[in-house]
This record gives sequence, structure tokens and C-alpha cells, in this order.
Amino acid sequence: MTDVTMLEGEFRAEGARFAVVVSRFNSFVVENLLTGAMDALTRHGVARSDITVVRVPGAWEIPLTAQRLAATRRFDAIVAVGAVIRGGTPHFEYVAGETVKGLAQVTLAHGVPIGFGVLTVDSIEQAIERAGTKAGNKGAEAALSAMEMVSLLRKIAP
Repeated sequence: MTDVTMLEGEFRAEGARFAVVVSRFNSFVVENLLTGAMDALTRHGVARSDITVVRVPGAWEIPLTAQRLAATRRFDAIVAVGAVIRGGTPHFEYVAGETVKGLAQVTLAHGVPIGFGVLTVDSIEQAIERAGTKAGNKGAEAALSAMEMVSLLRKIAP
């Protein structure tokens, strides 16, 4: 494959600006996701002054907020963190599904990468595992994904 051009992103995004949209609902889990996202960004060279944290009531409000942030063109990427935990009603399916769909629409409409760190889990235990214990920190993973996409898109840009 030496004659094939390969483009890949890196976990570096010097000078890039990031917005982190954080749901307050289920904050006992979400705050750990935010901590993970912030740690990943700053450890990989993103200046704290290039990060804006925006708090919203719940996961349902994340897509609209991401849309407004993307439309400003002030951010190179957005990291979305939240937690939707299944309960005894169909509410989980609606919120989780529409959050995913809404964020996909925003990233495609505005060309701004969105790192997806919104947990959609069956139990509180699963949420805790994904917020920094057994299953890693999905907030950090979302931030790394956003950084990698910024790097990749910069390589693709004309």
C-alpha cells in the first residue's frame, strides 16, 4: 500500500477551539464525563482558553445547543456529554434516539465534528462503569474523537 495516499487524524489540534456541551441531568455521572473530556483535551495540547463549556438541562437539549454553537463558526469541534439511563417507560428510547439523530444532523449540516459522549445505558451501574471505571471514560473518548476529526478535516481542507 505504499502507492496509496492515506489520510488519518491525530490526537493533536493545536489552536483548535472546542465547545463541550454538558447535560446537568444525571450529573453524578456526567460530571465525570466532563472531567474526562477536559483532561483529554488539555493533555493533548488544547489550551483551556480554547475550550468553552456549555451546560444544558438534559440530553434532549444537547442537539439544539450544538446546532447554535456550530452555526457561530467559532468552534472547530463540539464534544457532547450526557447520560440517558433506561427506566420503566419508553422515555429512554425517545430521548436517546432523538439526541443521536439530532447530533448527526448538526454535524452534517454544519460540517463541524461532534464527539459523542452521551451515554445511553440500561442501568446506573453501566453509566458509572462508562464514566471512568471499568469501561474507561466515554467523555475522554468523545474528546479524543473530536480532536482526531479536527486534525483529519484540516488535512482534507482545500
